[in-house]
Amino acid sequence: MPVRSPYPDVDVPDVSLPEYLFGRGFGEHAELPAFVDGTTGAAVTFGELHEQVRRIAAALAERGIGHGDVVALYAPNSPAWAAVFHGVLRANAVLTTVNSLYTAGELAAQLADCRARMIVTVAERLDRVAAAAKEVGLDDEAVVVIDGVDGHPSLADLLACTAAPPADRAGPGDTAVLPYSSGTSGRAKGVILTHRNLVANLQQLRAITVVDPGERGVAVLPFFHIYGMTCLLNQAIDRRCTVVTLPRFDLAEFLRVIAEHRVHRVLAVPPILVALAKHPMVDSYDLSSVEIISSGAAPLDGELARAVERRLGCQVKQGYGMTELSPVSHAFPDRVDPDVATVGPLLPNMEAMVVDPASGAEVPTGERGELWCRGPNVMSGYLNDPEATAATLDAGGWLHTGDLATVNADGVFTIVDRLKELIKYKGWSVAPAELEAVLLTHDRIADAAVIGVRAADGEEVPKAFVVPRPGADLTAADVTAFVAERVAPYKKVRAVEFVDAIPKSAAGKILRKDLRARESASGGRA
Repeated sequence: MPVRSPYPDVDVPDVSLPEYLFGRGFGEHAELPAFVDGTTGAAVTFGELHEQVRRIAAALAERGIGHGDVVALYAPNSPAWAAVFHGVLRANAVLTTVNSLYTAGELAAQLADCRARMIVTVAERLDRVAAAAKEVGLDDEAVVVIDGVDGHPSLADLLACTAAPPADRAGPGDTAVLPYSSGTSGRAKGVILTHRNLVANLQQLRAITVVDPGERGVAVLPFFHIYGMTCLLNQAIDRRCTVVTLPRFDLAEFLRVIAEHRVHRVLAVPPILVALAKHPMVDSYDLSSVEIISSGAAPLDGELARAVERRLGCQVKQGYGMTELSPVSHAFPDRVDPDVATVGPLLPNMEAMVVDPASGAEVPTGERGELWCRGPNVMSGYLNDPEATAATLDAGGWLHTGDLATVNADGVFTIVDRLKELIKYKGWSVAPAELEAVLLTHDRIADAAVIGVRAADGEEVPKAFVVPRPGADLTAADVTAFVAERVAPYKKVRAVEFVDAIPKSAAGKILRKDLRARESASGGRA
């Protein structure tokens, strides 16, 4: 029998995300700061944010952006990011978030795949955006530069609109956002998340988190990633919390913001916890305000979590989720001492099974198998990819996560390994197939395969096995430089081994298990 959440079901209102977050107004909390720019100190109150959202929605409608149109947002965290995000949704359009590390080629591929009609960015990224926009046929008027550049509309231009926003036509089942994810394998795909998916996950999180209006958090996790989007951006608006934004992770700035703004809650990934546990700089800042640190996006070592707890005097917990789950499916409630080696129980309204990957039959309690999840936060599918959708989301509504897990008699889950092929580098998902496709465009490479291996510091990194063309003069440095020029920095190949042939099945599929066995036999370090 499927395991059900130990918590009572929560009500999921049949409304759009803008109606859920802004429909009641902010009342007594209208003057509370909603977002603060951690670099400049500039703040936006909830009342001001609401007005900005309405004006952006009206300006987009005047420019012909409406129901079902896609707008891309390619910018670092800032208070403006929140206003643009919700302005697009309030215009009844769809927002696709773009990884801020993407190259022009990766950006163009996403714009083309989702048929974006507009892209919003910042001046420092305009070169990449201009190249991508040209490739997909977007003119200068379709490129909005938040901080203003001659020849393009700016955020100030949008906010100058005095027209009324369009009527809220988005229904709960309409697509709200299209974050891109590699899913269980392969190239990045648009994950179709509806208004209902996002509203459901916010309601589910309400049941397990103790958050008071005015509580302060820090947004070093990028808003373009579903973890930052739901758990920081949208949850903060829902709970009337103040979020201090940072455009990128810098340890000194991160610690300064926590100390100066007396941050209560930190959402992080394991590499940040490594710094909090070990870096001497931490002792130079007063972090006594921190009550809870929640870790996600990659497995968290239990000893590391306890080391952070001892050093900071706070609670550390980890949860589980993925873009396709909007994203959270498992977590311990606040103010409960969790087993940090586990990801906790299911959120309300959810059920899960641990199944044998080959047969699809449930395995006995305590045995490992693939984790399948079902609930109102499960995606609709992948954009323009029915084959990948069918492979991940079955007819019964079960999302096949590609992660191997166990569940105990109390309904507490532990993620033990990955069935899927994704490499997790510092919390980022790297698809081997994408790197292989890049490698095979090199005129001196005959064949290639990529797997994740452990570096000396314990991080999983992409390693390429490369078959050079006969007579080719090719070095490992040539290979790594070639890939680095064509992908975001976190996707770079960080180890190379030349081989005579890539092991493949009779059907031509790369046998990564054979490459992993080879790696283990050689010592298993990059």
